[in-house]
Parts: sequence; structure tokens; C-alpha cells
Amino acid sequence: MDRFASEREEMVQRQLESRGISDKRVLDAMRKVPRHLFVSGTRQARAYWDGPLAIGHYQTISQPYIVALMCEALELTEESDCLEIGSGSGYAAAVLSELGRSVISVERIPELADLARTNLETAGYSDIEVICGDGTLGYSDKAPYDAIAVAAGAPMTPVALKAQLKPGGRLVIPVGQSQACQELLRIRRASDGSFRTENLGSVAFVPLVGEDGW
Repeated sequence: MDRFASEREEMVQRQLESRGISDKRVLDAMRKVPRHLFVSGTRQARAYWDGPLAIGHYQTISQPYIVALMCEALELTEESDCLEIGSGSGYAAAVLSELGRSVISVERIPELADLARTNLETAGYSDIEVICGDGTLGYSDKAPYDAIAVAAGAPMTPVALKAQLKPGGRLVIPVGQSQACQELLRIRRASDGSFRTENLGSVAFVPLVGEDGW
């Protein structure tokens, strides 16, 4: 018996549905993924709290609502190949795995890459590939992707990430000139190679560090 099942259901109803998250597949994925397995034992009691939690190395596991908002904005199908930038403890990658066909996640901090792999294995998501590297450069070995999710704030959209989108692909990324706050953007690549950008609202993420970041 999953003692956290009722907390996940309450999280979905109070934090997600009440704020307008309506994609049934996203809601079901958030109900299913055991978020408590992606935080340390001392923080498990707050795993379904309405906010981010520290995971070490000055990084966080994102607020559940933000994870759901980004996943909904990516418009994933069962055939979607996804790239995640910023594995953290692995939680968002697990949610993406419930929604798409494949997930590759890039994490720049070796200790967090190891943590994400361990957590994903423990939670039953052993098919997710976690790469330790500079996420601002994407992961060209498996490009192009239907969807790219960036879990850190960038001063501008990295060129490599836009280049690694398939025609019709979606990139969701926080962008802003301040490391304290950003605008969450959804960038679509058209069949002619052009891009269209939508602003999904203000957010606050840790900085995206790398060659094409901070």
C-alpha cells in the first residue's frame, strides 16, 4: 500500500487542477510518479508540498505545479522523444517518461547525475538515460527531439537547443536577464525552420550554467 497516494491525489486536486492544469495525461502522470522517492529521507514528509525543495549543491526539485505546467506546455504524445536539461534528483524526467516515448536528461553536476540515476532506478524508471554534461549544448547524439524541457533559468535561449528541435517540436525554457526571475517561454519550430515564441508567465528557477548560459 502506497502511503503517499492520498497526498498525491490532494496535490493534483489542490495544486494542479485548481490552477488550470487540465491535460488528463499530465494529471495522471503526476498522480502516479512517487515524488517522495526523489527527495531525501528527511524531506519526504514535505515531498508533496506546494513549493520547491532543496536537493543539495544549491539546486532544487521544482514545485509540482511548475513541473505539471511545463509538461502540459510540451504537448507530449506517446511517440514523443524528449530531452530534459537539468536532471536534478530525477523527478521531472520520471514524469516526462510517463508522457513520452523516450527521455534523455542532461545534468552538469556529477553528484546530482548519480543521484538522479539512483532515484530513477529505485522508482522503476531504468529506461531514462542521464548524461553528465553541459546542458546548454543539449545532447546532439540523439537529436532531434519532439520536446525539450529546461529546468533552469537562462539569460537567452541556447542556440543548440533550438537547433536540436524537430520541425513542429516544442522547447519550454525559463529566460530572463535576472538570475532571480524569468519568463517561461514555449518556443515552437516551424517546418520552414523558423521559431514562434509564447510567454507562459513569470517563474523563478536556479540559473542555467554552461557555455551558452550564465
